[in-house]
Amino acid sequence: MKRLIAFAAALTATTALTATAQGAGFDHHAAADSETAANADDGKAKEAAAMSEALRLAGIWLETERAYENIPAMSVAVVKGQDTVWARGFGHTDRARKKAATADTIYSICSISKLFTAVAFMQEWEKGTVRLDEPVATYLPWATLAPDDRDSVPVTMRGLLTHSAGLPREAVNPYWTGPDFPFPTQDEIRAGIGAQNPLYPASRTFQYSNLGLTLVGETVEAVSDTPYGDYVSANILTPLGMEDTKPFIQSDEYGKQMAVGWGSLEPDGTRPAVKLFDARGINPAAGFSSSVNDLAKFAKWQFRLLKSEEAELLRASTLREMHRVHYITPDRETSWGLGFVNYPMDGSDIVGHGGSCPGYRSTLMIDPKNETAIALAMNTMENPGRIAQRLASLLGKRMDAKPFEAPESATVNLEDYAGYYSAQPWARDFVILPWAGGLASVDVAYGDPADSIGRLKPLGDDRFKVVTDKGEERETITFHRKADGSISHLERHGNLTYRIRPLD
Repeated sequence: MKRLIAFAAALTATTALTATAQGAGFDHHAAADSETAANADDGKAKEAAAMSEALRLAGIWLETERAYENIPAMSVAVVKGQDTVWARGFGHTDRARKKAATADTIYSICSISKLFTAVAFMQEWEKGTVRLDEPVATYLPWATLAPDDRDSVPVTMRGLLTHSAGLPREAVNPYWTGPDFPFPTQDEIRAGIGAQNPLYPASRTFQYSNLGLTLVGETVEAVSDTPYGDYVSANILTPLGMEDTKPFIQSDEYGKQMAVGWGSLEPDGTRPAVKLFDARGINPAAGFSSSVNDLAKFAKWQFRLLKSEEAELLRASTLREMHRVHYITPDRETSWGLGFVNYPMDGSDIVGHGGSCPGYRSTLMIDPKNETAIALAMNTMENPGRIAQRLASLLGKRMDAKPFEAPESATVNLEDYAGYYSAQPWARDFVILPWAGGLASVDVAYGDPADSIGRLKPLGDDRFKVVTDKGEERETITFHRKADGSISHLERHGNLTYRIRPLD
């Protein structure tokens, strides 16, 4: 995430560059100030150029990842502070694959729903209507599991929010079983819980539990005397302007603004269609639907609250309490706040959640300290967390790159060389594009493209020097042109690699 921080800082600089160009706020009578401003403008311009190059490659890689993995639709948003600095959709959202995905495409966000349930509970906690270490039965007398002979402390609200209460993972009904996914109603959950056995004594073992967060939602409903869906809509979604987010699956938008769902890859490379589900009584744990643009708003609210210290939906101190670790497993590999997962990445503490429901997967990664977030959603069963982390690494790689100086002997138009090049039969096609004063050769079909970037330093006369990550200069690559001046192929170690098409 540290690399993403640097990248996002460059994105933010674009706004400042525009304001500077308009001459706002500068003393034009002071030569020293003018020189300082000019230097600042130059630095911001370079950062903006780096931003453009990084985003171009990110878009190419994500579309390539989508195509090779046969991901029908995928949407992504990158947030820095109060700005959504990049938001795009890839692929198509309907069965006919004609409707293009956008950053406003709606997906099931499944377990990201738990974050909204946790926020709703903490709103009631601030009012004094609930306590974190109170037994669940205080608020939900019916929520008592079957008797268990093992010694145990009471099942508390904190235990539910941190998945350490020892509850079963699921409520009644085999609702993760297709093709119909028979999620229970609220009444069925209440009627069936008394026959369910605890898996572990409370507070001893981590066990992720959809039943647990469902009971948190039930508690909000009980103490507020307001239906859960109405509560989160009125107290969270509407105040944040999250118009495309609902505490249920938006079946009326299915195949329109909401993407249809697809299953895992079959051996022949196809994906089966997945029937639309309704989480019903499990909505507090897994029933929300949203867009990445709306999830970006949710991240911005957290950055805004933590920075301003002015209460908005919650007090800043309450949100910090939710973010901090409340439960950690003995092996130190899993740690949870109140509703939020909490884990280290590249020197930062990341909070957020992932979601996985029939036909949809999503992730929301938030770095509160550096006010940076990535929201990513797709309509099939791949790994959005892996893609989001590699996206962060790829974007940051450009910000870490030291630019090459242009050769004095010639003017080099780096865009001339940009395109897709064939590596058959040895490998998949790769791309070459402008990158930090030279070119980058990138295997965009590689699982972690940041690790596949090879840099080429311009020498002039269509010649480039291969430069390693350690700065060592190696062999020379020569590009050859057609009669019309466009690039035909490159020559390396006496072998030829042909450009097959320009970049889109």
